[in-house]
Amino acid sequence: MKTLGVDLAAAAKKTAVAVIEWSRGSARLVHLGLDVQDQEIVSLFGTSDMTGVDCPVGWPDALIPFLAGHLAFDAGPVLEYDGIEGRRLLAYRDTDRYVTGRTGLIPLSVSADRLAHPAMRCAVIQAKIAALHEPQLRDGSGRLAEVYPAASLKVWGLNARGYKGRGGSEAERLAALLDTLSEQAPWLDLQGYGDQLAGSDDMFDAVIASLTARAVALGLTERPGEAHVEAARTEGWIHLPSCGLDGLVT
Repeated sequence: MKTLGVDLAAAAKKTAVAVIEWSRGSARLVHLGLDVQDQEIVSLFGTSDMTGVDCPVGWPDALIPFLAGHLAFDAGPVLEYDGIEGRRLLAYRDTDRYVTGRTGLIPLSVSADRLAHPAMRCAVIQAKIAALHEPQLRDGSGRLAEVYPAASLKVWGLNARGYKGRGGSEAERLAALLDTLSEQAPWLDLQGYGDQLAGSDDMFDAVIASLTARAVALGLTERPGEAHVEAARTEGWIHLPSCGLDGLVT
């Protein structure tokens, strides 16, 4: 099995990919890239069994009628979301609220934060994948699943705070986090990419996305239950691992 992890930015710059090849009892990081264009992502998707993308694959269902009402000067659907609680429904998806409840982490809003730009690119990439392969369901039941590296790290008991950035303290935390990952997943062969991972939180997150994609492929993530299944089909679903790191190797 091959899993692809994508840490998606709004443009190629700072977009990272990581491909892990899995065998019985072990795994190897066989490809790592930074500043990656759409075409490479689509090509790698085609040669991977499961892809985990660190980016929303959809928008809140409530946002569509709200914007349509605003465009048409129809006050009804706009006023349905009056007040802070209404705006929260416009800003956060069902899966975002689920992740917050399970982990305490608050995902960035796909409709009201800087995450919107990568999500627009992600929608285009999904369309390019659909043109060459087939449409990928947003709930992750196909070969593409939405992942959240910070949440995966927390589930796996790794401290995911303070490692993003270019400062000295961030670099130290990233190096320490990589060391901890290597200690807890000795079956993962980084194939000489350790220095690159220690120097780029984007590439590190791509590796975590690829590891989470393995959990998705094995059916070892939290799936949307009855209360969430409809929203997951349209808005997307963040897959949280339901196993420890050692559960990824069989």
